[in-house]
Amino acid sequence: MSSQLHDLEPRHLWRHFDGIRRIPRPSKHEQRISEHVEGWAAERGFEVRKDAAGSMVIRVPATPGHEAAETVVLQGHLDMVCEKNADVEHDFMTQGIEVEVVGDWVKARGTTLGADNGIGLAAAMALADDPDVVHGPLEILATVDEETGLTGAKQLDPSLVSGKILLNLDTEEDGAVYIGCAGGADCDAFLPASRRRALLGSVPVKLAVRGLRGGHSGLNIIENRANAIKLATRVLQEALYANVDLDLVTIDGGSKHNAIPRECFALCRVDKGLVDRFREIVRSCVADFREEFGATDPDLEVSVEEVDDDEATRQVLNVHARDTILRLLDALPHGVLSMSRDVPGLVETSSNLAVVETRENGLRFVTSQRSSVMPALFAARRSVTSCFRQAGAAVSYEEPYPGWKPNPASPILARTVAVYERLFGAKPEIKAIHAGLECGLLLEKVPGMDAVSIGPQIENAHSPDEKVQISSTAKFYRHVGALLADLA
Repeated sequence: MSSQLHDLEPRHLWRHFDGIRRIPRPSKHEQRISEHVEGWAAERGFEVRKDAAGSMVIRVPATPGHEAAETVVLQGHLDMVCEKNADVEHDFMTQGIEVEVVGDWVKARGTTLGADNGIGLAAAMALADDPDVVHGPLEILATVDEETGLTGAKQLDPSLVSGKILLNLDTEEDGAVYIGCAGGADCDAFLPASRRRALLGSVPVKLAVRGLRGGHSGLNIIENRANAIKLATRVLQEALYANVDLDLVTIDGGSKHNAIPRECFALCRVDKGLVDRFREIVRSCVADFREEFGATDPDLEVSVEEVDDDEATRQVLNVHARDTILRLLDALPHGVLSMSRDVPGLVETSSNLAVVETRENGLRFVTSQRSSVMPALFAARRSVTSCFRQAGAAVSYEEPYPGWKPNPASPILARTVAVYERLFGAKPEIKAIHAGLECGLLLEKVPGMDAVSIGPQIENAHSPDEKVQISSTAKFYRHVGALLADLA
């Protein structure tokens, strides 16, 4: 076990997380982590069943004397969001995650940590291993490809699951019990763009927006964190408005539909005599950005550097394509669109401008919409689609996933709250979340299922600043263990 993790409590959980974090597990590439979990189950004689999508259920026998208790489903997902800082060398397909302990937190080194949902998976495995945990029959449901659209839950073979009590272990807030979530839908668009040869006298420069916090496009969208694509667009537009007639070669920012973009890079060509003026505009924009986003993104950086003048930099987008692209990026909505009319403080509808990617014959764009009200979700997607189509882009959609409607009268909610109060002398907060959980899909797949979602404190998920709190992880583990004993 990592020397960074071996002294942490609860030991069963951190031992499993240490094994999980060593295994590459990007979305859609879960074979190695699946084999790891299957190998663990085989060593203990637990039955494993898998469906065609690759999701699995591990059946764990009850503690002796509790065989007649209701079966409880402990649920999480196998994949993780793979994000890193641009200056970090890391191959998520071949390398595990390097971790460090800093005070009360476990963090990664310049990459996402994978506590979302590695901690939930580790907790489920630890609860099955721990001889001090009393439980009835358990089913550990581990889904695939959650982070790119809840694919495993959408395609789940419901015959794998017999339990009707679902404990989803994918929430990221200490002292909270979640009973509802937003639905989601993505737009993927492609805009063809033609090129011409650069004008004589221009030089290539690279505009870089870095140092933003990014984060989860559902959980962190309410904080109004800066979007690197939006900031880069604003700089380029300001330059054009100031008669710095730049050409655009490439613009690339963001990498995941469910992460707020932290970095964006634009390769441009500027008349040699106007480079200093361009730098002045960048400095002015940085001052504006610090005034606007200083509280949310204190490490924001915008830089300009001249780069090698080669054939690749001399093929620039034509003026019409440049203007269309920048106006489109300016116009696309990003952030909170509306707050809930029923739940104070809950974001109802939002949109994330997630990715812009330059390709040989055009540009690709990805946006992600969320809402706890399905008509509002589809209205937001239509609004984004209108922007794309107005610009002449072709649009395709991922299949949307449903929200999870809160049920305050849920029996498992009452038990979860009662156990928490008994353990910690206070009531947990009962919440809904502006993010996608698999509960809504699983409740559709398994009629009669009752669910709650709980987890430890995880901050800045989907970004390289992701970290999980050690003390709240111990508290979470104790809560789930006591709840299983109560249900048994």
